[in-house]
Amino acid sequence: MPLTPREATRLERRLVATLTDACETAKAEIPGFEWLTHTVDYAAFPQSLRVIWVFDTRASKDQALAAGTDQRLRELTGIALAAAEAGAVRLDRCVRVDSEEECRLQHGGDWRVRLG
Repeated sequence: MPLTPREATRLERRLVATLTDACETAKAEIPGFEWLTHTVDYAAFPQSLRVIWVFDTRASKDQALAAGTDQRLRELTGIALAAAEAGAVRLDRCVRVDSEEECRLQHGGDWRVRLG
């Protein structure tokens, strides 16, 4: 059953709060990690949820992935989603990793276009 607008607003607030905590944890632990964001269409929740972890450079991103850091990012995402009471979300489908450098090269630094 789709979320009501009120339920979606409450969930969005909880997601922002818990993902912010996850972001701060990752900044302290993972070299080159800078920020995260999420996108979601609440009419198609939870399948539409995407959590994008952004590194400063492609090299930092690639180094982190080679070191298995994507597992830690999925773990932090799972903790945040559980705390937000987001329900059953497939972490292997919702977690994405990107970099500022790749956005600049491919989309002129316009994250709105890149994420759209």
